[in-house]
Amino acid sequence: MESRNWVRIALLVVQAFVAVTAAAGGVGLMIGALVPETASVLNPAPEYLEGSPFASYLVPGIILALGLGGVHVAAFVALLRRVPAALFIAAATGYVTLIWIFVQMIIIPFSFLQAMYFAAGCLELGFVLLLLGLLPWRKPGGQQFERATAEGVSRPRGSRVL
Repeated sequence: MESRNWVRIALLVVQAFVAVTAAAGGVGLMIGALVPETASVLNPAPEYLEGSPFASYLVPGIILALGLGGVHVAAFVALLRRVPAALFIAAATGYVTLIWIFVQMIIIPFSFLQAMYFAAGCLELGFVLLLLGLLPWRKPGGQQFERATAEGVSRPRGSRVL
């Protein structure tokens, strides 16, 4: 399998991971906000919301599930179907992930999940750069596979962007 396909598959895996975990986390936050007896299990400490614009975890849960999770579902489907704008959408989701984490770190203390989502956003952007040919990379034998030029991107004969 061509190196480009492995990068595309890796991007799909990251997008699926973020989509599923963001949707599940968002639903968990919403349930915890709506069903108080589950709040201790499904929500972070309420004091994390002090000084934030949120009175409960309901709105952050909706934003996490639909905002972060939803855009990742859209990006995953676009890349899977090889929609022409798929890499643009994938780059946008990488930035959305990073913005989500930066805003979250302003409001609540650091957690391992923040580092994990930060890494996912960076991976998404890195994979997009590789697929666009903006970062040079090599085949296992050391030959240059693809290279950006002033006129555009040069690719081996028969290769596809997606």
